[in-house]
Amino acid sequence: MRDRPALTAEAGGTELPRERLARYGGEALRDDELLAILLGTGYRGSSVHVVARRILEQHSREDLAGMALADLAHIKGLGPAKACLLLAAFELARRTLKRELGTRPLLCTPADVLPLLADIREQQREHFLCLYLNARNQLIHKEVISIGSLSASIVHPREVFRSAVACAAASIILAHNHPSGDATPSPDDLELTRRLAQAGELMGIEVLDHLIISAMDYVSLKERGTL
Repeated sequence: MRDRPALTAEAGGTELPRERLARYGGEALRDDELLAILLGTGYRGSSVHVVARRILEQHSREDLAGMALADLAHIKGLGPAKACLLLAAFELARRTLKRELGTRPLLCTPADVLPLLADIREQQREHFLCLYLNARNQLIHKEVISIGSLSASIVHPREVFRSAVACAAASIILAHNHPSGDATPSPDDLELTRRLAQAGELMGIEVLDHLIISAMDYVSLKERGTL
């Protein structure tokens, strides 16, 4: 499908996101336009389009989908009512995905995982993400947990396992890129893997592997015997 300009009344165009959705379908809309449709209204001094953009500048889609109601309600421009609306929309999407598990990728080896990491392989900043699997090792959710600097990425176990609990994952696979081009794990990588594996043991959610990738190479800590 050819890209179409994102026209909004705010930008001087003639079509609002709802009209574009009806005309072109949801796949033609940007994330902020879809969010604006869900929110419906902004607040004094800020249109719904501005509010939607600000929210997505501060929180990724994956972050929003993993938030509890109270956390969503505290985001400026949401409040309890709109937070409930978003939570309901995310839950419907989550349930739909669960019904489609028969078509979900089966991840048993690093070779199965690598195609899912193409979007971070050549990033110029470290992207740390998690792949959440069901009991049959099928992918049920993929989420970027942290975007760091060229040399470091801050990851906390609660950020990793919050979504694991939300999507009822049985296990997870960790992955991050090395912008330097050298996929060799650093001491920090090994320590982070150890901490997350220990947290997973406590929660009954196994960390199956940690893949470190660069533009031309990868390292599997499972294959290296670290996990």
